[in-house]
Amino acid sequence: MDFLNTLRLALRALARNKMRSSLTMLGIIIGVGAVIATVSIGQGATLAIEASIQSMGTNAVFIGAGSNRPGGVRMGMWGVKTLTMDDLKAIVNEIPIIQEAAPVVMSRAQIVFQNQNWNASVNGTTPVYFNIRRWPVETGSSFTDEEVESASNVCVLGATVADILFQGADPIGQTVRIRNLPFRVVGILERKGQSMGGDDQDDRIFAPYTTVQRKMAGITWLQYINASAVSQEASMAAVPQVESLLRDRHRIQPGDDDDFFVRTQSEVADVFTSTSRVMTLLLGSVAAVSLVVGGIGIMNIMLVSVTERTREIGVRMAVGATEADVQRQFLVESVTLSMVGGFVGIAAGLAGSAGISSFLGWPTQVSPTAMFVAAVVASIVGIVFGVYPAIKASRLDPIEALRYE
Repeated sequence: MDFLNTLRLALRALARNKMRSSLTMLGIIIGVGAVIATVSIGQGATLAIEASIQSMGTNAVFIGAGSNRPGGVRMGMWGVKTLTMDDLKAIVNEIPIIQEAAPVVMSRAQIVFQNQNWNASVNGTTPVYFNIRRWPVETGSSFTDEEVESASNVCVLGATVADILFQGADPIGQTVRIRNLPFRVVGILERKGQSMGGDDQDDRIFAPYTTVQRKMAGITWLQYINASAVSQEASMAAVPQVESLLRDRHRIQPGDDDDFFVRTQSEVADVFTSTSRVMTLLLGSVAAVSLVVGGIGIMNIMLVSVTERTREIGVRMAVGATEADVQRQFLVESVTLSMVGGFVGIAAGLAGSAGISSFLGWPTQVSPTAMFVAAVVASIVGIVFGVYPAIKASRLDPIEALRYE
C-alpha cells in the first residue's frame, strides 16, 4: 500500500466522523494558537523595551543623589544633597569616556494656560540633555545656555502637556503659568510615548535647571546627572570610574556607603529583558500543556477508532494488508489530525496576536521561528500519541477481527 493510497484512506476515515475529528483537533488548535500568541506578546515586549532603550539613549549613564544613614536611619533615594554642578564638571573633565552630561532637577507643579490647567513634572536641565536623550525639538527651539545662566523663565513642553493645554493651537511664544510664575514657551518636543516603566515621557515640562533650582525647588544641589559615554560598551566601563571619582570628591571613607548611585541603560535593559524572557517562557510552557492535552485526546480517539473498526481491520488483513500497512494507516490518521490542527492553530495564533494588539494596545511581534516550532511539535505530537493505537490495530488477530460485531 503506497503512501498516497494510505493518505486517501486516512482522510476518508476522518471524514466519516467530521464532528469527532474537529473536536479532536481542538486541543491542538488551542495549544498551537496559545503558544504563538504568548510568544508574540513576549517578542513584542522585548521590542518595546529595545525601543525604550533607544529613546533613553543607548550610551546613557545615570548618576543620582543617593541615601545615607543619619543615626542609623536609612534615607531613601535623593535623601542627600551632595551631588552638585561641580561634580558634573569633574565627571566630564576627568573621565575621558564621558563625552557630555546634563544636570536634572525635578519638581511637580500645576501648569495653567488661560482656562486650561494640568499637573505635570517640571524638569530643570540644560540644552545638552536633549542630545543625550536623543530627543529633538519638533517645533520651535530649545532654551539656550545663556538662558540657563540667567535663570530665565522659558520652557519646552512635552507633547502631552502641549496637547492638553493648547488643544491644537500653536504654543510657541505663548505664556504659561507654573506655580504662578510666567514662563514663555519656546519649543515642543517630539513625541516619545511610554517609558519602560510605563510612565508617559511626554507628560513633562523642561526649563533651565537654574530656574527650577532657585525659583521653584529652592535647592542648590542636583537630583541626578544624565551623562553620555562615547559608546554603549564605554558606558559600563564608566561606572567604576564615576564611582571612584565621586567617592573621592565626597570624602567617603572605605567601607562607608555611597551617597550616590550610578546606573546604565544596559543594566536597566537587562532587568526588563530578563523579566520579559522569563514571562514568555512561563506563558509558553503553560500554553504548551494544551498540546499535550490535545495529544492525549488524539490517542483516545484513535483507540476508540481501532475498537470501532476492528472488523474493517480484519477484512483488510485477510485480503493481504500487512501489519506495517495497518500501522501506517492509523499513524497517518493521527498525524493528519495534529497537522491540520497545527495549521489552523497557527492561523488562530496570528489572529489572536492581531486582536491583542488592536483591542488591548499591547505590542506584539509574531515569530516565524515560533510558527515553525509549533508546526513541528504538532507533527511530533501526532506521531507520539498515534504510535500506540497504530500498534494495537496492527496486532489484531484477523480471524478474531472478522468475528467482531
